[in-house]
Amino acid sequence: MAQGHGTAKAIGALLGLAVGTFVYVTTETLPIGLLLLVSADLGITPSAAGLLVTWYGLVVVAASLPLTRLTRRLPRRPLLSGLLGVFVLATWVSAAASSYGMLLGARVVTALSQALFWSVVVPTAAGLFPPRLRGRVVAVVLGGGSLAAVLGLPLGTWLGQQAGWRAAFLALSGIGLAAMVAVAAWLPAGAPGRGHAARGTDPDGRRYLTLMAMTVLAATGAFAAFTYITPFLVEVSRFPEAATGPLLLVRGVAGIVGVAAGGALVDRRPWAAMLVPVAAQAAALLGLYVLGGTPVVAVALVALSGLSFGALTTALASRVLQVAPGSADLAAAGASTAVNVGITAGALVGSMLLPGLGVRGTALVGGLLSLAALAAALGEPLVASDRPAATAAPACDR
Repeated sequence: MAQGHGTAKAIGALLGLAVGTFVYVTTETLPIGLLLLVSADLGITPSAAGLLVTWYGLVVVAASLPLTRLTRRLPRRPLLSGLLGVFVLATWVSAAASSYGMLLGARVVTALSQALFWSVVVPTAAGLFPPRLRGRVVAVVLGGGSLAAVLGLPLGTWLGQQAGWRAAFLALSGIGLAAMVAVAAWLPAGAPGRGHAARGTDPDGRRYLTLMAMTVLAATGAFAAFTYITPFLVEVSRFPEAATGPLLLVRGVAGIVGVAAGGALVDRRPWAAMLVPVAAQAAALLGLYVLGGTPVVAVALVALSGLSFGALTTALASRVLQVAPGSADLAAAGASTAVNVGITAGALVGSMLLPGLGVRGTALVGGLLSLAALAAALGEPLVASDRPAATAAPACDR
C-alpha cells in the first residue's frame, strides 16, 4: 500500500473507511433501538427480534479468521469496496424484508462482510500514512465505530420511529453506498502483503497471544458491567429511567475522547497506552461497585469506563500492528475475534450474576476481570520471545 500522507486521495480513502466502520456498527446494533417496531411489523416476539443482534455477533466471531485467511492475497481496493457493496445490497434487502427469515438471512450476509471488513480495515488505513502517524490514523478509523454509538444508533432509532424501521435501514444503505464510492475512487491499488503495515514491525508471537488474552479479559469485564448499566443507574444510583439516555450519551462522548487520546498516546508510548486504559477501567468498575450509590460519582465513573474502553480499542489495534507474528490482516482478525468473544462472554457473565449478586455484582466482577487483564498487560514484556524478528515473522501464516 502506497504511503500517501497529506494527499487528498489518502484522506478521502481514510474518511471512506471510517464511514464504513460507522455504518457497520450502527447496523449491527440498530435492532436494539427498533426492537418493538420490528417485532410488531413482522409478527414476532421481542426476544426473537433481539436474536437479530445475537446471531450477527456470533457470525462475526466465527467468520473473521477464516474469511481473512481465505482472502489475504486479494487486492485491498476491490476487496473493501466489494465488501461495502455487499453491505449496501444486504442492508437494502433488510429494509425490504417481508419475513423474519428474510431479515435474519440478510443480516447474516451483512455480518459476514463485516467480519472481513473489520479484519483488514485497520492495516489498510495504517498503510496510507507514515508509521509515525499510525495511532492517529487508527483513531480516525475506529472513531467511526464510536460515533455509531453516539449518533448512529440514536438517529437510526429516531428515524425508525418517525418513518418506520425500514427507513432507518435504507438510510444506512445509502450512507454505505457513499463509503463504497469513496473507497473505490481513492484507495490506492496494489497487492496485499506490501508496505509497512502489512506485517508486524516488531513481530512476537508470545506478546501477541498475551495481548489477545488481555483483550478477552478486558472486553468481558467491560461488557459484564455495561450490558446492565441501565438497571444499575436506576436501581443503585437512583436515577430516573428518563435520565439513562443522556447518561449513556455522556459515556459515548467520553468513548470518542478515549479513542482520540489512545491514538495520540500509542504513537509515543505503546505499552503505556495499553496499561493506562485497562487500569482506568478496573478503577471505574470497582469504583462503581463501592460508590455507585452516589449519583455524581456514578456519572463520572460511567464516563471513565467509556473513555478507558475507547482508548483501549485504539491502542490495541495499533499495538497488534507492531507485534503481529506475521500477516497484519490475520493478526487484526484475531484481535477482532477476541473483542467480540469478550463482548458475548461479558453479556453472558452479567446475566448469570444478576440472580445471585444483583446488578451491583456486575460492576464488581467486571472490575475483577479488568484487574486480571491488567496483570496480563503488565506481563506482556516478560513473555517476549528471544527469537530474532526475521525468524518470528512467518509464524502467523502457518
